[in-house]
Amino acid sequence: MSDLRGLSFIGSSRGAAGARTFRAENPATGEPLEPAYHAATADEVDRAGELASAASEAFGIASGQARGAFLRAIAEELERRAPEILTRAGAESGLPAGRLQGELGRTASQLRLFAGVAEDGTWADVRIERADPNRKPAPKPDLRSMRIPLGPVAVFGASNFPLAFSVAGGDTASALAAGNPVLVKAHPAHPGTSELAGEAIVEAVERCGLPEGTFSLLFDDGFAVAERLVQHSLVRAVGFTGSRSGGEALMRLAAVRRDPIPVYAEMGSVNPVILLPGALEQRGAALAEGLHASFTLGVGQYCTNPGLVLLEAGAVGDAFASALADRTEATPAGTMLTPRIWRAYEGGLERLQSLGATRLARGAPGDGNASGQTSLWQVDGAAVLQSPALLDEVFGPCTLLVRYADARELEAIVRSLEGQLTATIHAAPGEAAANGPLVRLLATKAGRVVFDQFPTGVEVNPAMVHGGPFPATSDGRSTSVGTRAIDRFSRLVAYQNAPNEVLPAELSNAEPGSDPRD
Repeated sequence: MSDLRGLSFIGSSRGAAGARTFRAENPATGEPLEPAYHAATADEVDRAGELASAASEAFGIASGQARGAFLRAIAEELERRAPEILTRAGAESGLPAGRLQGELGRTASQLRLFAGVAEDGTWADVRIERADPNRKPAPKPDLRSMRIPLGPVAVFGASNFPLAFSVAGGDTASALAAGNPVLVKAHPAHPGTSELAGEAIVEAVERCGLPEGTFSLLFDDGFAVAERLVQHSLVRAVGFTGSRSGGEALMRLAAVRRDPIPVYAEMGSVNPVILLPGALEQRGAALAEGLHASFTLGVGQYCTNPGLVLLEAGAVGDAFASALADRTEATPAGTMLTPRIWRAYEGGLERLQSLGATRLARGAPGDGNASGQTSLWQVDGAAVLQSPALLDEVFGPCTLLVRYADARELEAIVRSLEGQLTATIHAAPGEAAANGPLVRLLATKAGRVVFDQFPTGVEVNPAMVHGGPFPATSDGRSTSVGTRAIDRFSRLVAYQNAPNEVLPAELSNAEPGSDPRD
């Protein structure tokens, strides 16, 4: 068992025991957990940045095989530490053991997926246009281009995924696969889990003989470390998963730098679900069961939780709402990730009521420290068009039924939506095809359009898009899940008429006249 020390990793060294400390809290009991964690100092953030910058050159030109071996080593180290990681993660998050086991498995799988991406090398998008000195009216130069790493990347751990979107999560895996050193700011809700994951990465750095600045882990329960990281002159990009307010704050900090840097922030989404009339008539009971399972999954604390459901006014919709209300009333409360998230959830429910939504059902109360009661609300379409704030996310086990009057009002509501991670449509056979314009409209609003399934659950594979137009993400052209995530932490560079001996290996000729793509 590892001895948790409550100190940051500054490269392979531990930070100092500073004056300011904080503790994780068991969300179910409110009990503070040992040890105390020491907030990283400004000097420690600067030192981590300097180490990362120094590591950039060697790590950035390391072979894909070397980076792949490193990512696989991290996965192995996490799996070796699985019992203690899962125990600590359960105490800090209140998440059940089965969910955390699955999340650890996903984390290791992501690392191995990106190991394959690094080893394959096609992510670099190598392109070669050979010179033609005889071209008229002007000679054609030799041009060769590819993607290269940006440099040190700051990654922020997420509250709702203490493993898969945290220290060794997808942002870290994709940034490392591209050859970027990573500085992680651990989420203060699960510092012990973060320290154990950080130990695994540091061990892999040493095992693979990489520069110590390849990875650092910084603790803080306030904003000082975050602000210094984003404004640090040596940091070249940011990966973030969290609230809209937090993501926008980081975006503002990055934008006012002397040299602005990209912030890839996944921030929030209500993930609208459209239940077309034919689907409701044919399988209304099954849809009520599926929707209930989706919006209550993980106490509603998934970024793809369906928080908005659009269905037509009338008897068929009434029957669906009644069936969903019955299921909601029978749902037990669950422990939310942190008391702060629970308080924000309760505030979101109060906001819905103040804006005129009607509560149809509420789940059973809980007796824990941060027990989230399931909540089902309803409002008519006209009210939503008059009060767009009804469409704001309520993070937790809650969904809002919007009863639209006709197809024209449905289109108006969809057009009023902000950018989303997902948009879902349930239709009877032929009904989706008959609503082609609506489907195309949804594609302008979301990064993933789902048909006859529910959006919770994000498959990790090369085709996945987990992103969307603002404010779902800060940059709707990217994804934080799937192999395209590596593009966020790279940039294009072209070499014109360069001598072969100075070209990167991917662009150079193995022998005169040969093509490196062959």
